[in-house]
Amino acid sequence: MEPATAIHLTPIGHVTRESGIELRLDEPYRAGLSGLGDFGHVVVVWWAGRYDVPEARQVLTVPLPYADNREVGVFACRAPVRPNLVMTTVCAIERVDQTRGVVEVGDIDAFDGTPLLDLKPYHGVTDRVRRLRVPEYVADWAEWLPESGTALMPGEA
Repeated sequence: MEPATAIHLTPIGHVTRESGIELRLDEPYRAGLSGLGDFGHVVVVWWAGRYDVPEARQVLTVPLPYADNREVGVFACRAPVRPNLVMTTVCAIERVDQTRGVVEVGDIDAFDGTPLLDLKPYHGVTDRVRRLRVPEYVADWAEWLPESGTALMPGEA
């Protein structure tokens, strides 16, 4: 089988950061929210649209803002510049309103207006590992996602 040369992605909604943080789904996708409120967390797949320029898609190595004098490949970090601008964030679910197509989440490291590509329920059996291995420059990071979320830097929303 030959690899696909092009993939078409259709946003299902967008992030809003008006009064709280909401994932707002477009009407045709709202039925897909049925049962999501039974979960505590959701894996949000989103598009880093602010970086959707040809130059950003050519970047393959980046300096790490959290590791002095270290540069790594984009597949070894979560930088939004990369060949495909697909990003993921695990978010705590606060409330799901299927009728309005709204998932209220504790936090997300995506800007207001960010396109949503998919939502997947977080399952401990498939979404975490028992023996995590990380490089020394992130070894002192918290073992678990903080209750407060991952957050953007102040003023970036």
